[in-house]
Amino acid sequence: MEQIMKDAKKIILDAIQESLPDEAVRKGICNKEFHFEGKVIVIAIGKAAWNMAKAAAESIPHKIDTGIVLTKYAHSHGEIPGFTILEAGHPLPDENTINGTKKIIDAVSGLSEKDQVFFLVSGGGSALFESPAGELSLTDFLDITDQLLKCGADIVEINTIRKHLSAVKGGRFATICAPAKIYCIALSDILGDRADSIASGPVCADTSTSEEAIAIVEKYGLELTDKMYAQLKQETPKELSGVTIEITGSVTRLCEDAAKIAEQLGYTPMILTNMLNCEAREAGMFLSAIAKTIRKDGLPLKAPCAIICGGETIVHITGKGKGGRNQELALAAAESIDGMDGVIVAAAGSDGTDGPTAAAGGIVNGRTKMLLAEKGISIPAVLAENNSNMALEEVDGLIVTGPTGTNVNDLYLLLCR
Repeated sequence: MEQIMKDAKKIILDAIQESLPDEAVRKGICNKEFHFEGKVIVIAIGKAAWNMAKAAAESIPHKIDTGIVLTKYAHSHGEIPGFTILEAGHPLPDENTINGTKKIIDAVSGLSEKDQVFFLVSGGGSALFESPAGELSLTDFLDITDQLLKCGADIVEINTIRKHLSAVKGGRFATICAPAKIYCIALSDILGDRADSIASGPVCADTSTSEEAIAIVEKYGLELTDKMYAQLKQETPKELSGVTIEITGSVTRLCEDAAKIAEQLGYTPMILTNMLNCEAREAGMFLSAIAKTIRKDGLPLKAPCAIICGGETIVHITGKGKGGRNQELALAAAESIDGMDGVIVAAAGSDGTDGPTAAAGGIVNGRTKMLLAEKGISIPAVLAENNSNMALEEVDGLIVTGPTGTNVNDLYLLLCR
């Protein structure tokens, strides 16, 4: 059992390592032709912003006139010559979010058609890069974001609301930069890699509509003020010019790398999906069901095998505990694989953060439920309180990476020997 646990952690950690943003930025800049005539501005937003900005500083064959990094607290790693490094709140914006976004807006305002903006985007950009539109305030944003996170809305639905309430999302940032040319390099944390949804599409013509935003409000019974409703009715830009967008990293690549590593370790890999999007506990039970089918019928693969999924699950919060979607997924799986030898279920966020915890996710085996029971811990009770972090910590079931510098959704792994 010890070896399979090591294998699972190696597959996850090495796959995440392969998805780091440095190479993604170099790939997006090197061997491309840029005609520098005026100012060069580099703006990096998101959890991977510092790493992307550093790679850009080393790759852009021209003096950078202004560089700004806006990332999550504790996600920057020192100075970058020529850059201002700013940190702000995530998953909820704070005053530093507003102040940092204002500095970015000031940096790109009043540019000419000769100027070039490099816009580097990674997961977390929606919360970290924000300026309330119209008469809205930070308090309004905190209220609606909190409601969206708790109601179980998926990331596309959340971003549809954010875009229509923001002065910089849904293509509106591109209009601030205009008429300067914009070259955007993006790491996608959106299932299906929709460019207008990555960080809520600050430089992408928006395909969502005010009508869709209002439908989401009604679907989840969200409570909005009159000012919020009025702003939702203001349509986002549907056409933009002078913008090039390159998506250079995604959960698709993350799953492919995990499969290669698993094969090197002697497992037959299968990527089941890179668009898993359901309740975290249901995903854990689903992976457990596959484990039982492998054991019983050798389907869809015979052991030793690795079933790999990517995506982003959701959690409906009912308790007051501490945990995250990946830890909940793993703990739910532990209930169903109880007593099964040579079976591991693991789940981790590629950014190294799972909910409001220091863990990236969780890893469980056929003995996890028994070990918890010996400590008087009931899995159903823990899940009802959303307290998965405590339970997994008790049985050494946390995956802890620290901030990884990237964010391309989550990786889910079922190993059978």
